[in-house]
Amino acid sequence: MIDESRPIFMQIAELIENDIVDGALAEEAQVPSTNEFAAFYRINPATAAKGVNRLVDEGILYKKRGIGMFVATGARAQLMDRRREEFFRQYVQPLAREARKLGISKEQLAQMLSRSETDTETSERSVAQ
Repeated sequence: MIDESRPIFMQIAELIENDIVDGALAEEAQVPSTNEFAAFYRINPATAAKGVNRLVDEGILYKKRGIGMFVATGARAQLMDRRREEFFRQYVQPLAREARKLGISKEQLAQMLSRSETDTETSERSVAQ
């Protein structure tokens, strides 16, 4: 699961973030320890700690001395806000620029997005059957 092309500590932070966003880690839930991450992914505990501490610095996690790390209240909302903004910059803005270049109106773009959603739902149902 670890991607050698990206810093491991960032991947650890992203794994925790994904669990929070997906609801697998609720607010005030305890996060696996750095030693647990280190053993599971066979990495140095200091590397795992660097990823966890990054989230502490961002206010996503907090430390309870002698107990461990916990998900902060409001962490999911904070992550969702950040990810929505990243989604906007990474996907929506380039999509809007390309649509303007091609002369696609807002209405046409909305129709395309709606069609894409319908096509995706249809293909997901096909796979499930």
